[in-house]
Amino acid sequence: MTIRELSQVEINRIAAGEVIERPASAVKELVENAIDAGATAIEVIAESGGLSLIRVSDDGIGMDEADLALCVRRHATSKLPSGDLMAIRTLGFRGEALPSLGSVGTLSIVTRPRALTRGHEIEVRGGETSPVRPAAARPGTCVEVRDLFAATPARLKFMKSERAESAAISDVVKRLALACPHVGFALTVGERASLQLARAADGDENAVRARLARIMGREFGEDAEPVHLERDGLALTGYAGRPTLNRPDASLQYVFVNGRPVKDRLLFSAIRGAYQDVVPRGRFPLAVLFLTVRVEDVDVNVHPAKAEVRFREASLVRALVVSALHEALRRAGAMAARPTGVLTPAAAPEPMQYRAPLRAWPQSPYRPTYPQPMAEPRGGFAETALAFDTEEASQSSANGAAHEVRDPEDTNYERLGMARAQVHNTYILSETPDGVILIDQHAAHERIVYEKLKAALAGERIARQLLLIPEIVEMPEDDAALVAEHAETVAGSGLALESFGPGAIIVREVPALLGHCDLQTLVRDLAHELKDSANTVEARLHVICATMACHGSVRAGRPMRLDEMNALLREMETTPNAAQCNHGRPTYVELSRGDLERLFERR
Repeated sequence: MTIRELSQVEINRIAAGEVIERPASAVKELVENAIDAGATAIEVIAESGGLSLIRVSDDGIGMDEADLALCVRRHATSKLPSGDLMAIRTLGFRGEALPSLGSVGTLSIVTRPRALTRGHEIEVRGGETSPVRPAAARPGTCVEVRDLFAATPARLKFMKSERAESAAISDVVKRLALACPHVGFALTVGERASLQLARAADGDENAVRARLARIMGREFGEDAEPVHLERDGLALTGYAGRPTLNRPDASLQYVFVNGRPVKDRLLFSAIRGAYQDVVPRGRFPLAVLFLTVRVEDVDVNVHPAKAEVRFREASLVRALVVSALHEALRRAGAMAARPTGVLTPAAAPEPMQYRAPLRAWPQSPYRPTYPQPMAEPRGGFAETALAFDTEEASQSSANGAAHEVRDPEDTNYERLGMARAQVHNTYILSETPDGVILIDQHAAHERIVYEKLKAALAGERIARQLLLIPEIVEMPEDDAALVAEHAETVAGSGLALESFGPGAIIVREVPALLGHCDLQTLVRDLAHELKDSANTVEARLHVICATMACHGSVRAGRPMRLDEMNALLREMETTPNAAQCNHGRPTYVELSRGDLERLFERR
């Protein structure tokens, strides 16, 4: 076989295979060109998932006759005036998109500079370019692509359904709309106008929030916590969603580097790391983050579609993202989960009928006449490291004395209110001046124990308790070998264990914070967690602490006294990330007085 030069048409089609993967890729390139042209309003129309028609119109600066003739030639661009690839300040810059589109479909461009009274048009069909000719046009540019991939029909076999391709186009437009709130966007897919976004004036926070709500959902727009952190020449701004607002995929995580939408593994990993303690495994938080980096410290020329970037100081970037998100979550504080799925009278399948009680309200600690003694639980709450004197309380209970609780008429409430009752031995009912709060006692205490273990771990001062009789845990040989292999790492969290022959582990010490717990289940769960946890020692230690906290917390179904419940609430108020347990589940749900009034149709 002899070597030959490729024809210009072949070169363009190869470039199209790299740059124009699907209709959404074409939309991305064309909208980026419109943004770089200074547009303040962009309209996108797509039919048949973008395969039969893509039209992008803008009110940007437009092109004169000479520029129009040059823009459809390969590697012709106005976006590298200095020729320095390390000083790129625009979205598009390769100069491949327009000729590539013309080589695999039919491309037509109508444009007019604002300073001229008439415009010009050009057409590229299957790689053949027509002469530039005069045309009636409004200021700006309109690019139209018809019959995408008609010249390369084999590519059509790899396209997804029309619905999937339309969804990809919508996602591209949404990403660019988030990056440019100062630009208005209109998207029409098929016969349906799917997105209408008005431009936001500079500094108009309400307009930005409205755009966030339109793209990310109303709940994110209302409750997202602002993110802002600058250091080492880096700046991160944006919005972080509440941990309880999460999804099964990362489709609503939007990241921008110097205004460029990217899907960068480093940045997504940093988001995952920042939320790892507060979002369930397999779930993804919502976030919109804008990273500003010196242009010389980031390479945007490492991917044909410019979807990935490379940082000169990747570790600094990751640390900045994690720190900024941690700070945003800390500022958000203990944010209760929204009460979703509450059955209101209007939503009930049939009218709710009042029925007279079958018997009188029994004498119990749940009747609304406080103070009232609660049943003595098995095992004091102090065993789980809360500030409560079990021995003294037990003696008081034995003497028949009522536990001291706050008068229900007292209005000096703490942030999480005052405990009033325990429901199903699992949930704490707390009253606040503005409503009521339901707390999951196990989830709440799990977070408290976990944060204490982390704090002790950071200070290298985890107190240990030697077991009088060591516990032997039998398990599959592979699991036992894995646990024994990580015994030194596990020891850093206060759990001393070692191999006890094939298929057995012996536990000799446990963290004093845990008190009494099921060591058999703990060690078996630990083996499972070690299989899936991250490779860093710090990440493994946090996984171990989270597993121990789960097994060392007060369990659902355990009766609690009012003073124990209030002690738990006070601990929650001083614990970071108290609104979620270690698995990301909400620890409490708040119902405002207005919610209650709506439930009972009082308003």
